Amino acid sequence: MKILTSSRMKQAEQECENSGITAATLMENAGKQAAAEIRNILGEAFKKKIIILVGPGNNGGDGLVAARYLDKWEAKVHVFLLGERSAGDQNMKLVNQSRIMVYKALDELRNLLRTADIVVDALFGTGGNRPIEGIYQEALQKISEARENHHAFKLVAIDLPSGLNADNGNCDPSCPAADYTVTLGFPKTGLFIAEGPQKAGKIIVVDIGIPEYMVRDVKLEYITAGWAKEALPKPPQDANKGTFGKVLAAAGSLNYIGAAYLACSGAMRAGAGLVTLASASSLQPVLAVKLDEVTCLPLCEAGKGIVSEDASIDVLEALNNYDALLIGCGLGSQGTTAAFIRSVLFGKKPPMPIIIDADALNVLAKSTAWSSSLFMDAVLTPHPGEMARLTGLSIEEIQKDRINTAMRFAAEWRKTVVLKGAYTVIASADGRCKVSPFANPGLASAGTGDVLAGIIAGLAAQGLENFTAACLGVWLHGEAGERVKAEMGDTGMLAGDLLPVLPKVIKKLKES
Repeated sequence: MKILTSSRMKQAEQECENSGITAATLMENAGKQAAAEIRNILGEAFKKKIIILVGPGNNGGDGLVAARYLDKWEAKVHVFLLGERSAGDQNMKLVNQSRIMVYKALDELRNLLRTADIVVDALFGTGGNRPIEGIYQEALQKISEARENHHAFKLVAIDLPSGLNADNGNCDPSCPAADYTVTLGFPKTGLFIAEGPQKAGKIIVVDIGIPEYMVRDVKLEYITAGWAKEALPKPPQDANKGTFGKVLAAAGSLNYIGAAYLACSGAMRAGAGLVTLASASSLQPVLAVKLDEVTCLPLCEAGKGIVSEDASIDVLEALNNYDALLIGCGLGSQGTTAAFIRSVLFGKKPPMPIIIDADALNVLAKSTAWSSSLFMDAVLTPHPGEMARLTGLSIEEIQKDRINTAMRFAAEWRKTVVLKGAYTVIASADGRCKVSPFANPGLASAGTGDVLAGIIAGLAAQGLENFTAACLGVWLHGEAGERVKAEMGDTGMLAGDLLPVLPKVIKKLKES
């Protein structure tokens, strides 16, 4: 699914008009689909109190259509008409002919908010880039005050939260933080960058009838379950463990033993046929207790639990028997360990995917001209702090424009970049870019990145090209997180909770 800028969305709408799909049809579809999603959020619409803030433009028109359908489904709908509608507005006429309560002033809003089930923001959508002032600002202020007073309603934005810029994610000071954003046709770029992730809540994309071929030229994409299903490795019935690929994981140290367990387990749960852990020899007995299915390559040590530089010789020799290398999870990045990482990354080895995570990224950040020295096809998996060290940018600069930052450096480094965080961005050297649909605070805990790196390595070992392995790995990891959150909430979620869920996610995806 494509992700569009506001201008590209307008172009698609104009192409629809030219091909006989009218603006009225798109609005009817948009309002109906938004209403259906609101009903899904509520569980049922019957007798639920719904307040809809209707603006003067097309976003307000979408809100009026949604009001009509929600009224049809026997919700108690209250429309606050903030701004003039044209005299010939058919949707306004239909609302006026219904039992929907329509208000043109805000006098009753505060009282109604106390018992509302849903508040719908249909003030300004993709085209609303002007400052929010006057009655619009007042209405949104009342919404914010009601939420601060712990009123229990859910806030649903149609297309975008009012005041959120569709292109750059910047927000007007009055922009509300929605619980859900029902975005129309295609996701908009601003939902995923700058302040967008904090304001959008859960993003729900609905089809409003714009044909996919009209946006075929757009490179930026949103990862869907349908895409993930098609991307899954498809092994033959007579497969053996070699068919599913072999991963060598250089991971773990005295202080971060668990990182090795999580990374290796992630690779196994993603379907790798064999995973071998290369770690300091003194750690192997401890890890063997946790990793029954993982084989071991003990490495010589410079100190207890710390690999020596010479250990790189064993790793480079062993790689002839593997399909992918994972390096960095919990290894450490000081002294002999840093020298070991450099020797492995820049040493002579057979062509294969390399997944570079955590401490290996920090070593790269301190290495001169590393991107030209690292000839192999690699996947880099930085969080914003690691990306800042790699690029010299501040975390704030990166977060403000995550998509373009990932794309810029993927092209510059000629590597696949997985910029982790809410709505993880995956960019390839050839200009492709996908955005994860998941923003789960439960995944912001120690070890979840190790699991992700392992998943990507496991998929790459099975023969998926790096960009596809990275995108699919991010989706599987995110979907597993959603399942764990649904069962136990996002507080106290552990990285290890993802591991038993991953095969279930893959099974459901195959059967869908």
